[in-house]
Amino acid sequence: MAASASDSGLTPAQEERPRVLTGAASPGEEQYDPEGSGVRGTVRNADGSAVARAAVTLISQRGRQIGRSVAHADGSYVLDAPGPGSYVLIAGADGHQPQASTVVVGDVTLNHDILLTGTSRLTGVVRGSADGQPVPAALVVVTDVRGEVLATGRTGRLGDFTFSELVTGTFTLAVNAPGHRPAARPVEVDGQGVTRVEIELSAGARVHGTVRAVSGPLQDARVSLVDAAGNVVASSTTGEDGAYAFTDLDAGEYTVIAAGYPPVASALHVDGPGVDDFDIELRHPDE
Repeated sequence: MAASASDSGLTPAQEERPRVLTGAASPGEEQYDPEGSGVRGTVRNADGSAVARAAVTLISQRGRQIGRSVAHADGSYVLDAPGPGSYVLIAGADGHQPQASTVVVGDVTLNHDILLTGTSRLTGVVRGSADGQPVPAALVVVTDVRGEVLATGRTGRLGDFTFSELVTGTFTLAVNAPGHRPAARPVEVDGQGVTRVEIELSAGARVHGTVRAVSGPLQDARVSLVDAAGNVVASSTTGEDGAYAFTDLDAGEYTVIAAGYPPVASALHVDGPGVDDFDIELRHPDE
């Protein structure tokens, strides 16, 4: 589909004109003489070091490729533009987060340095705290400081896990596995490279049972689990079979307290002969 004036301010003829491909070219790639102004600069890491072999591409606002360059050993690049206008500059390199920015080119070459953020790998192993054995199939979740999930995965047969392409920052690593208590810890990922961590999971104790009355299992009984300090660790309401269960418990001394509905007292006025209806509702205080 033919376009009139593009968003970059170029005529269709200008956009169709062959562009200069500056930097490393593929075998057999044709080179053209430079025309007009352009963009030049340096691609660097957050620590200021040059990013060699970074791919830098200049496109028009309509998405047409204007030029492509590969940064030299010192991180420098040069791209030619067909004329003044607004363009999009895209940069990317192995081990770095890609970046796109809008550049406005005038009659002279624009100096525009590019800062790429390096990515890192987070790898580690999950073990049981009691025996030190690997915990396979554990769910591992990485979240950022806002609590948003960035990556999830499961440990392998040897309890190992790996997450690639994480940017520098502080993250929370949460691990959960059947038969173990969940664990979470902060992880600091610094620059490029590999951050290694080891997570230990404690085996979670489980308590279950049945509350019975003389007539059989007692439904809707309130069961509370209290630790040695008197704190209510968990509470549960029995089902039709009178069963209750508590999971993911630390080893230690507990007290189990079971009770039916608390008593209800209501004032009642009876008027002469006949039958007066008076319904009573029993429930637990927090229902």
